[in-house]
Amino acid sequence: MKRTAYRVATAAALTTLAALTPAHAAYPDKPVRLVAPFVPGGPTDIIARVVAQRLSQAFGQTVVVDNRGGASGAIGCEIVARSAPDGYTLMIGSSGNLAVAPALFAKLPYDPLKDFQAITQTTSGPQVIVAHPAVAARNTAELLALARAKPGSLNYASGGAGTTTQLGMELFKSMGGVDIVHVPYKGTGQALSDVLGGQ
Repeated sequence: MKRTAYRVATAAALTTLAALTPAHAAYPDKPVRLVAPFVPGGPTDIIARVVAQRLSQAFGQTVVVDNRGGASGAIGCEIVARSAPDGYTLMIGSSGNLAVAPALFAKLPYDPLKDFQAITQTTSGPQVIVAHPAVAARNTAELLALARAKPGSLNYASGGAGTTTQLGMELFKSMGGVDIVHVPYKGTGQALSDVLGGQ
């Protein structure tokens, strides 16, 4: 008698739970877009492609990288901020887009605190200064000496105005008391390619 009552109670509980279960498919039931707010070839693009591959494997669903570069990442951020909040548009953000840009630009087409929900940190990495082998500097002291000897004759490339690479180099210039000319690119990939090419 107790077993029968237990079975009936269990069956009733399972039936109730089944009735409460949503009648929609599990997420994701269609491809997911992963926006990289910079042009292809740079670190954000590379990270996005690795993350997309891993998410595709974990989800069992296609995750497509959508590079939307321009305006130091603001274009891609705006696209994500204006997308439906349904989990099918994700973004590989950066401290530049979400923390630095609000301090640099009076008006942004997105609000980093209200328009986004942080999910996880994917990477972190140092910023380094690199030069073509033809540059007569092999360390920081030699670079500073060269810049002081020829003010305004050296250039540095960044992934764009207002990016963390530009800010890091501006800090370096300020602390070193040197004049090095900023050459902003539309993305880090092209900037690095030109530096390696000796341009």
